[in-house]
Amino acid sequence: MTTAPTTSPASRVSGTTATPTPVQPLLNDAVIALRAPTQVWSDSTGDMGSAPVHGVYHGDVRHVRSLTASCDDSPVEWISTAPDGASRIVFGGLLRALDDATPDPKVRLLRDRRVSDGHLSETWTVRSRVDHPVVTTLHLALRPEFAQLHEVKSGHAHPRPADIELAGDRAIVDAGPQGLELIAPGARVASGAGELTARWDVEIPALGSVEVAWTLTLRDDTLVVGSAAAPARWNAAAVAQTTTDPRLGRWLHTALDDLDALRLVLPEHPDDEFFAAGAPWFFTLFGRDSIWAARLTLPLDRAIAESTLRVLARLQGADDDASTAQEPGKILHELRASALEMPGEGIVLPPKYYGSVDSTPLWICLLADTWRAGMPDAEVRELLPTLRAALGWIRDSGDSDGDGFLDYIDRLGTGLSNQGWKDSGDSIQWRDGRLAEGPIALCEVQAYAYEAALAGADLLDTLGSESDASEAAFWRGWAADLKARFAESYWVETPEGRYPAVALDRDKKPVDTLTSNIGHLLGTGILSPDDEAHVAGLLRGESMSSGYGVRTMSTAAAGYWPLSYHGGSVWVHDTAIAAHGMLRAGLHADARAVVGGLLDAAEGFAYRVPELHSGDPRTHSSVPTPYPAACRPQAWSAAAAVVCLTALTTSSGA
Repeated sequence: MTTAPTTSPASRVSGTTATPTPVQPLLNDAVIALRAPTQVWSDSTGDMGSAPVHGVYHGDVRHVRSLTASCDDSPVEWISTAPDGASRIVFGGLLRALDDATPDPKVRLLRDRRVSDGHLSETWTVRSRVDHPVVTTLHLALRPEFAQLHEVKSGHAHPRPADIELAGDRAIVDAGPQGLELIAPGARVASGAGELTARWDVEIPALGSVEVAWTLTLRDDTLVVGSAAAPARWNAAAVAQTTTDPRLGRWLHTALDDLDALRLVLPEHPDDEFFAAGAPWFFTLFGRDSIWAARLTLPLDRAIAESTLRVLARLQGADDDASTAQEPGKILHELRASALEMPGEGIVLPPKYYGSVDSTPLWICLLADTWRAGMPDAEVRELLPTLRAALGWIRDSGDSDGDGFLDYIDRLGTGLSNQGWKDSGDSIQWRDGRLAEGPIALCEVQAYAYEAALAGADLLDTLGSESDASEAAFWRGWAADLKARFAESYWVETPEGRYPAVALDRDKKPVDTLTSNIGHLLGTGILSPDDEAHVAGLLRGESMSSGYGVRTMSTAAAGYWPLSYHGGSVWVHDTAIAAHGMLRAGLHADARAVVGGLLDAAEGFAYRVPELHSGDPRTHSSVPTPYPAACRPQAWSAAAAVVCLTALTTSSGA
């Protein structure tokens, strides 16, 4: 998908006394409020600091490590957590030490949190039903940190030194390129031992209420992305009402709120939006993720597909540069403010990194889909130079070893060893569990390239110049040849049956594991209709379908493990892409069956579906088991809800 998680520590062996290796934070129990590029992670009380992921983040820096609310004269007994969209949460608690002697709780604290671009604000309201005034002190404590995001992800967070300046009811914290300002009207603001505090002396009237508020303003001078200023072009509540399935309606409402909050822009082109890949680690532009999220949501919002195409076109590779994995015509993998380091894994990605084998053909596919959905011809023509260059990359650079199939190999030595959507180091395995050696030619990448070649030919024929006619003819011939060679090279026979291999390895041997990658072949045209129906049946079979979605790897493979990142888990977007392909292939009954599993999963996750979950069969659990380090919200997981809407509204006779 995006950058893979850190590996498990070798030192965690029973009976050893070695210091445990830091590990990636778990996310499944944390609560998030967000408006990209700002996100706030806490526990269910609203407090931060008890879990490694907790904090206030802006861009790729965690500005605040811990933050707590308290009352000097009573413990706060938190009883409710009520999200209101992606960017607001109201936490409710009781102050029973301020109560009268009757059994009903009569003094409540409501903590209303709101997140916007570069801002976190809270309003605290104390409401009383006791018949006399109550005097107390409310207390805010927060600890600035300014640790890099990749440090937090790997469990190696290092606080950065900062200067603190106090001025009445505010405090300014300066850490060089980053900083923050706390404004707490009416409070006594102080600092000490690296912590900021704000204290409000309040009197709650008899049968009355009192309110205090504070705001954090966050600064990061290194940001390379910004929040979308315009409102979303869809109305989440209205879209949710277009389905008669109440579960899908709830999922759509949540998913579209999350997609709204995940919209970003590049500062130099503030009108061209794209979807950030997801929280917490991927609040930036990712070629593959942003393309797929835009493609899956195309039925609702053509404009963000158009702007995503333009954003990536401006960053298209122009040079052959091994230090960034850049090649002429190649579409970007990810954009960061600084290098992304993964301690213990030997991975260091440059701020502008092109290590993706599929972003380029997928860009062409999105361009064609968006044009067919009504993108004005004049706007498409402006992107024809990018199209020609992207096709040139497929022809000239996408095949590193000259066998006629698109492949990848890490030219940096410190980049991603796997450069398809399954980008973890152990994602491409033989059926017996051995790791495949590269260059790796993934099956789905050949399907993307086939579709891109034909789509590019159509675009050049229709909107290009007379000189493009020969290019269009070349690409149609190229696609026909690729389809024939794919049929000859990729199909395997194993005890699980006949199916396309996940990839060809460096020796051109088909890597024989049955995986979800074959779902991406559907609807691209690289398979015959009979083979598409056969593949759809395999994906719905017991070894591939968990009941909550399609597993990334068959249960019959030696490397299968339900909590493996890419070796047996279920990724919602991956399953949605298979359903999307089934619809395009005319396999509507199969698509609706797959969507039924996704709806069951969405219900189990209270309709904010994470990027992946366990591949355990539904017969083992009435709800899907979380993959505890899964990001959420995730743009393409949220976009899966739109695919489900399309599947359930497509007539069975279509």
